[in-house]
Amino acid sequence: MDCLQNWPEPVVSVQSLAESGLSVIPNRYIKPPSDRPSLQTSKNNQQGIPVIDLSGLMDDVAGCRATIQAVSAACREWGFFQVVNHGVSVDLMERVKETWRTFFRQPMNVKQAYANSPKTYEGYGSRLGVEKGAILDWGDYYFLNLMPVSIRSHERH
Repeated sequence: MDCLQNWPEPVVSVQSLAESGLSVIPNRYIKPPSDRPSLQTSKNNQQGIPVIDLSGLMDDVAGCRATIQAVSAACREWGFFQVVNHGVSVDLMERVKETWRTFFRQPMNVKQAYANSPKTYEGYGSRLGVEKGAILDWGDYYFLNLMPVSIRSHERH
């Protein structure tokens, strides 16, 4: 199955574009000023990326509730957060990072065997949206759903 044919327009990996010697980023990767972070926003928000300490989940009910509320607020306000005191060993995190580095260092034809599609978005790719002419992010990724199991793709590329 050629997942690349399911997109509304040709998919070109950002890695390929970056390695092609471009001197200017193509317009389809340039977000309008209203969608870009601004220095003014950064100055007004001194908090930085939310950091959630998961050790609070092991505390009393109040500590657990506070942790859950912090996660909820970070998701609503930022869309992401950093987690600390999660219990995952540094060694395991380093091995996982090295596994992904190894994958992304592979030749393009190897990575394309895991190409995603608009049907699931899971796999290797450079775009998440299916709208033709959409502004794209400047980066390649490997998108993977683990939980809940009901949304996990079982497609093999």
